[in-house]
Amino acid sequence: MDAREMKIKAAEAALAHVESGMRLGIGTGSTAEEFVRLLAEKVAQGFKVEGVPTSERTARLCVELGVPLKSLDELPQLDLTIDGADELDVALRLIKGGGGALLREKIVAAASERMIVIADESKLVQTLGAFALPIEVNQFGLVATRIAIEKVASKLGLTGALSLRKSEDGNFMTDGGHYIVDASFGRIPDAEALSNELNAIPGVVEHGLFLNMATLAIIAGPAGARTLQANR
Repeated sequence: MDAREMKIKAAEAALAHVESGMRLGIGTGSTAEEFVRLLAEKVAQGFKVEGVPTSERTARLCVELGVPLKSLDELPQLDLTIDGADELDVALRLIKGGGGALLREKIVAAASERMIVIADESKLVQTLGAFALPIEVNQFGLVATRIAIEKVASKLGLTGALSLRKSEDGNFMTDGGHYIVDASFGRIPDAEALSNELNAIPGVVEHGLFLNMATLAIIAGPAGARTLQANR
């Protein structure tokens, strides 16, 4: 089973948790896109959902495939969000934002009663941090914000490069008009402490640590899909 097949298996298992009539947060990324394709097949057969996309990219795919969409202002309370992750541990702490949609992803997840994470087993780690942590920052005061992030890292004993994410056109821009600093810490022993410190920096709009948000993870591997439940 190749990587895409594993993502499809995870998406299929997640779709079993979606009931007709649900208000659904729809995530961003390659695994979430497989979920959208499967959801669209059910919608074409008469399945009823109203989706809130977490990115413009996801919105375009949903429109293309015929999945009905609303804005989060129109549906401010959601039943379920299904999204991928760049990394997760057994406590269902996540790193997200590799695609640059972390702010909208976190807003949508927070507006949902439940969040299910879908991923292939390569994303499951013992300790978060091998995947560079995306930190969404305001364009104004970028240098000052970066210095503040460096001070936080030093305080917590974290090392590694802080890189301003680039695109073909220059600095990568999020859907919200912000930049992203990717922090290559390698290992984040205390994700909660780092989250609190980053949240206290005025120039940090949001960061890719999703803590106490996922209620269930569906992990796909060569043997099929298995679930991890949050112990909270």
